[in-house]
Amino acid sequence: MTFHILISDPLSEEGIYPLRQANGVNIVMETNLTPEQLEDRIHGFDALLVRSQTQVTRELIEKASNLKIIGRAGVGVDNIDLEAATEHGIIVVNAPDGNTNSAAEHTMAMIMSMARKIPQAFHALRNQQWDRKSYVGVELKNKTLGVVGFGRIGQEVAARAKGQRMNVIAYDPFLTAEKAEKLGVDFGSVEDVLRAADFITVHTPLLKETKHLINKEAFEIMKDGVQIVNCARGGIIDENALYDAVKSGKVAGAALDVFEQEPMVDFRLLDLPEIIATPHLGASTFEAQESVAVDVSVDVVSYFTTGTVRNSVNLPSVPKEIMKKIEPYFDLSERLGAFLTDLAGATAEEVTVRYAGELANMDVRPLTRNMLKGMLKRHLGKQVNNVNALYLANQKGIVVTEQKTTESKGFMTLITVEVKTANGIRKVAGTLLNGQGARIVKVDDYLVDVVPEGHLLYVSHNDRPGVIGRVGTLLGQENVNIATMQVGRSIVGGSAIMMLSIDKSAETSSLEQLAKLDEIQAVTAINL
Repeated sequence: MTFHILISDPLSEEGIYPLRQANGVNIVMETNLTPEQLEDRIHGFDALLVRSQTQVTRELIEKASNLKIIGRAGVGVDNIDLEAATEHGIIVVNAPDGNTNSAAEHTMAMIMSMARKIPQAFHALRNQQWDRKSYVGVELKNKTLGVVGFGRIGQEVAARAKGQRMNVIAYDPFLTAEKAEKLGVDFGSVEDVLRAADFITVHTPLLKETKHLINKEAFEIMKDGVQIVNCARGGIIDENALYDAVKSGKVAGAALDVFEQEPMVDFRLLDLPEIIATPHLGASTFEAQESVAVDVSVDVVSYFTTGTVRNSVNLPSVPKEIMKKIEPYFDLSERLGAFLTDLAGATAEEVTVRYAGELANMDVRPLTRNMLKGMLKRHLGKQVNNVNALYLANQKGIVVTEQKTTESKGFMTLITVEVKTANGIRKVAGTLLNGQGARIVKVDDYLVDVVPEGHLLYVSHNDRPGVIGRVGTLLGQENVNIATMQVGRSIVGGSAIMMLSIDKSAETSSLEQLAKLDEIQAVTAINL
């Protein structure tokens, strides 16, 4: 049997060598096709390999009647409609490790160029100016590098910085004290990193939570004369706030490889002599471009020969008999993971998922991955999915355990998720009620009956008269409407909880006021 592969973006011959060596593969390379031409051409192809130029839209996928796998020679898959690919049973693979070294090296090159003002000095020489006094730099030795986002690239940058005899302090939602010690770095909150660092580099994905993470308020708590680098994603740094911080002298230098709009349209930042920039070159090395192409080529060959891949970024097909039985629990499992992440408020070290009742006799591994997706996507965004959730959890040092029992304590089925953090153990249990949908039925040791959707408030308090009334009154004053309320307590007059469903997300100021009320122990906002 012959498999037909279309390559619609330029890939090197070295990168597609694994395809050339495979038996039964017909390779067609046609680049610079218009969307209409690609839609006309895609019929009959079993695989499509792209970089960032080709837009793999829903319309294209619906035209691709034979397509089985899409390979993205790179990390990001923003140009591929993953939902449409999944709906049509098409596996999408990428190359998450291929540009790690390239991006880390570029980051260090930017740090060193910025510290020694190399681009500015070169520009002066090009203009026939021999000016040594204006370009006195600073040494990296004994300076502190703050790394915001300590994944693969962040860790590679830290290793190189330590080679320059820098001190490193890092933040990552999955970084623990044990792992930090092993890697020889200090760790703390984002604020800790910003306050301590002489140089700051960001390596987070661009999510709702990380957009403008480095903003006016962040610059205010940094050291005077700090220098900052962004070779990750445009938008993590608020460019207007950066401009003001440089103009004021708060920031002594900035090095940018990525921008909020690309190609760059607002060149105001480049009018500042303290800023150096490159046009998104982090992954632009011959080695990286070859490596990512090799990685996806190997996965495509593996898929056609063994049916397995290493770097899938969407949900693979599941046997119909399993999917039919467990599919109703997918949404519940994901929401339990998201709920527990917000509730725990700390990095997970161990996660235990217990399946009770009818689920105990089924293959529930897809549900565990789905729960982990809900747990991890709070920090990792779209890069985590059902396929890679367990891999990413293991990569973050999270120990995942799956347990089963036929005893379900009065429920037909029960899913209980327990997470261990440095702050202790938190638990949540959920089920499906016939005709009523998903329910959270237990939080820690408190029995509740809560629909896991929308905006929730979890309030720990002492069981005293008037507490519930004060909470309701304050929320009313803040124009926050309570849709439902569930209460639970251990003993009369002891510890108790309230679970409130509210019509809109509560402002931080409202949460702070609630936490100050008499007998209130803690208030946690949970958004599902």
